This record gives sequence, structure tokens and C-alpha cells, in this order.
Amino acid sequence: MLAAGTITAPALLDIYLDRIARLDPQLNSYRVVLESTARQEAQAAQTRLDAGERLPLLGVPIAIKDDIDVVGQLTTYGSDAVSTPAAKDAEVVRLLRAAGAVIIGKTNVPELMTLPFTESKTFGATRNPWDTALTPGGSSGGNAAAVAAGLAPLAVGSDGGGSIRIPSSWCGIYGLKTQRGQVPLKPRIDPWCGLDVYGPMARSVEDAALFLDVTTTTGPAGGFVAAVSNGPGRLRIALSTKAPPLTFAKAGKEQLAAVQAAGTLLRGRGHVVETRNPDYPLATILGYYLPRYFRGIYNDVAPLPQPDRLEARTRHMARVGSWLSDKCIEKVRAKESKLAKRIQPIFDDFDVLITPGNAKGPSRIGAYRRRGVLRSLLFASGRVPFYETWNLTGQPAAVLPWGLDGDGIPVSIQLIGKKDDEATLLALSAQLEAIRPARNWRPPVL
Repeated sequence: MLAAGTITAPALLDIYLDRIARLDPQLNSYRVVLESTARQEAQAAQTRLDAGERLPLLGVPIAIKDDIDVVGQLTTYGSDAVSTPAAKDAEVVRLLRAAGAVIIGKTNVPELMTLPFTESKTFGATRNPWDTALTPGGSSGGNAAAVAAGLAPLAVGSDGGGSIRIPSSWCGIYGLKTQRGQVPLKPRIDPWCGLDVYGPMARSVEDAALFLDVTTTTGPAGGFVAAVSNGPGRLRIALSTKAPPLTFAKAGKEQLAAVQAAGTLLRGRGHVVETRNPDYPLATILGYYLPRYFRGIYNDVAPLPQPDRLEARTRHMARVGSWLSDKCIEKVRAKESKLAKRIQPIFDDFDVLITPGNAKGPSRIGAYRRRGVLRSLLFASGRVPFYETWNLTGQPAAVLPWGLDGDGIPVSIQLIGKKDDEATLLALSAQLEAIRPARNWRPPVL
């Protein structure tokens, strides 16, 4: 529409700013709306459009999760323990600007992105547009609520254990955890001991592919959008509903049914579909994931200028991380190849693995307010057990909206691809999206 001249960049921005003004008081998806600078950027984009310039995102508003630097703005990590604005854009933001994007605002997160719900003492609770009594998930919950409610067309999230996929699933949008190293993390260095990556949260698979085309330097010939258009070809697909050991979780009936329904549709499109479970080691979560998770939180807390302002639960998590020495973490990370040898053989036989997205629906706002670290992790992780493994292996994984549960909350499936193969993942996601389109879903808050 922008390129065709059917709408101008300032007028498009006004639509989103108006929606934010009307709807975000109910949702609290944005930590800050950058109205003044966004208007300047939109006007500059229109000048370039009028001059005939064409860039992939020229004039398109983009929301940024508040653990990613935007020049001149605080990167709060959901806390008031930070007081110095960012001196420059994060590399991913710079790349989006280079593609013409208008940065519309920064979205809310739980403090230090530690848990799968978006509530903090400093910035309050972000609410799910499908039911405002419920959490959208976390830690990219502000992104998911904003995109689902039409307060941004695209958002950039981070995922160290499901933080893109969890809220995307509960809010009914497409979320992609990219291959480790695919999207630049600079100025962050090795966040969460190598678990964390950046990725897109969007209303369509093609929009997520476009994000990769403008933020990555490696990809298929012709780009990721072209890969989506070309289709996936005939694939070998595994279905699995088994959660990793010791997660004490089991997917609900509607989540299980979504996986089976996806398998049926894919067989009908000529794919080879079988039931096969990855060979998860017993220590997948306790031995491989949690040490890096806790030490990653400690690494984030250590440089903060005012750590005493953190919530008690966050301080306790950081304290646990401080008990894990550099040598201990080196040993844990050295075992990553051992983990891969156990889990990766499934991808010798299959191109894509499909699991449930979230195992259950979202919790109510405030459900974890008085719970400590252990109880919060136990209760919350039981709803989202299918994600952390793929942060350990580093390969791409995405959630695709599938339907609504009995309470009217979105249900998704997760698709996991081979190493460095977002292209196949996106192409298969687009094929399923065409059969069960969710881009026109409108949550009740609208």
C-alpha cells in the first residue's frame, strides 16, 4: 500500500497511534510509544517514497522489545534498575532502519525476561487481547499483545527458552525463534550463555520471512520471502507430543488434537508424516538448560547500576546463578555436542518436527505474584515444556496459530527445522497458514 501510494507513511502511523491510544490502556503492551520520533521517521520515509525510492520496510512501523537497544531510549529489561539511555541502536534495529522501518515504540517485558508471563512491579501487567484477565505470556508478551491487537504490524522479540514462541502461541500470531547466530545480537555478547536469539513476531509467515531478508546475511538463493512463495516441496515430517523428561507436563486435549490435525492436512498435501519422538536425555532441562538460564540471569544483573531495585524473585534467581562458576558453565556448554548427538538423529530421517505449542492455556494475571522462584518455575514451566530444548540445540523453531480452545484462547503448533534451515520451516508454515489462515483473526479486545 505504501509503495502503491494508496496510503502515506504518516497516515499509516496515525492509524497505529490511534489504535494504541484507544486500546493499549486495556493491554499495557507498550512500555513507551515513540510518537515524536516516529512521526519524524514516517515523514522522512514518505519523502523517500515520493522520490521513487523502494525499500522492503520503507514507512512500516515496527515495535521493539524492551531488551533491545534503541538510541536515546532506556533499555529497561522490565525494571527501574537501569537509568542510562542507549547510546546507539542495537545492530538489529540499525538493520531495520536501513530497510526503511519506523520505530514506533518499545514493548513491555517481565523483569529481566525471566518468566513466561509479562508482569513487573515497575511497569505493571500486560494483558492478553483474547481475554484481558489472562497473561499474553512472556517474555515477549508486549510484542505479542501489540501485534495480535493490531497495535503494530511486526515486532522484534528475543527467545532464550520460548520467549517469542510462548506469547505468540497464546496471542494467535506467528513467532519464529531463529537459528543461533542468524540475527545479530550486538551489542549483547553471548546472552543467557548462548541460549538467547532475536526473531520476528508477525501476523503472517511472509512478514516473518521479510524480517529475515532484511536482518540476516545468510539465507536461501533469492531470499526467505522467495522461499515462502516457492513452497516446501515434499517433506518428511515427524509428529511428537512427548514433553522432555522431568518437566512434569502433559499437553491438553486441544493441543494434542492440533498436532494430529496438522499431520492429517500435511499427509493430504503429499508429505510423509510419521509419529516419532526425539530422544531427550533425562537431564535435558535440569542438567543442560537451567544452569545456563540461571547464570544468564546473573550475568544480566551483575552490570546493573542499581541492582537493589530489582524484585526479590529476580534477585534470588541471580543469586542462584552466582553459585555457578565460569568453569561449571564451560562444562555444561561443552556437553551441548553430547545433547545434539542424542536429539539430532531424528533430523536424519525427517525434515521438520511438529510438537504442540503451549501445553495449556495462559495463567490469570497475578497468579504468580506471591510465589517464589521454585514454585513460579514449576507451575509456569508445566504450561510451556516444548521450547527450551531447541534453544539448547540452537536450531530454528516457530509457532503457527491453529485454532481456539474452549475458552476462546489461541492454540498453536510448534515446527522445528534442521540447523540453518529457516527456509523450509517458513515454507511449510506458509503452506499450513494457507489452509488455516489466522492473519484475519481479531481478538475480542478489538
